[in-house]
Amino acid sequence: MFSKRIKLTMLFAAAALSLAAYNHARARKALAARSMGRTLRVDGVDLSIIEKGSGPPLLLLHGNGSVAEDFAISGVLDLASAKHRVLAFDRPGFGGSSRPARKRWSACEQADLFHEAAANLGVHKYLVLGHSWGAWIALEMARRHAPSVAGLVLVSGYYYPPPRPGLVLAALPAVPLIGSAFRHTLLPFAVRLGWRSAMQKIFRPGPISDAFSASTKEVASRPSQLRSVGMETALMLGAGLFTKPSYRDIDVPTGIVAGAGDRLFDAWREAERLHAEISGSL
Repeated sequence: MFSKRIKLTMLFAAAALSLAAYNHARARKALAARSMGRTLRVDGVDLSIIEKGSGPPLLLLHGNGSVAEDFAISGVLDLASAKHRVLAFDRPGFGGSSRPARKRWSACEQADLFHEAAANLGVHKYLVLGHSWGAWIALEMARRHAPSVAGLVLVSGYYYPPPRPGLVLAALPAVPLIGSAFRHTLLPFAVRLGWRSAMQKIFRPGPISDAFSASTKEVASRPSQLRSVGMETALMLGAGLFTKPSYRDIDVPTGIVAGAGDRLFDAWREAERLHAEISGSL
């Protein structure tokens, strides 16, 4: 009986290692296939950037689980670059950007990182467009680096997160040991298997963008990116449990955009609440 248990344990370990190796190979292939952007090292982070156009600088910050190419596929990059020097970043741990473990990479820490990145690129006054989790960072940039922020555009931000049970489950991949083992073995398969359903939920009530779905599936299912998703979900959960966000001190021109048909959360209500807090916002 003891010998049988050892054999089963060894088989299980071998299967787990094989799955991890397979997922790692797919992750490397997914990154190698990306042809857009360049890399800038800032504060120990390798930041992947897509740059286009000339004019007043505009920084683009994507949401949790997404990548900078989202702005290119949606057409935002082309439209904005007609009048602006656009810098679309892969945020730490997403796409081609690294996420060193020495920091939590909260919205405040990322706000400082992107401000420093802009300065390294010779940009000292900029507009910021933040989508979803990126909107949190944009708000912190306005709070912490107001003299450099010419204005904000906030798109479908989750400004007042409630402590929902779903956030606990989504944060599990960031848990040491168990979460690490799961995201290196079974979770990438689960993400790829449920990708179509996830796209329907994200894009509902609009049609699914096949270009976005195809281009981000492999990048989004990488173990390293799944860890980043879990870490940022944990930060959102912490904000919902332990803080009462207020944005009354934001004092830069601010535009707030939300979809009334958003099914992920009540984006319209969040936008109205934020509009009431930020004086002069539109």
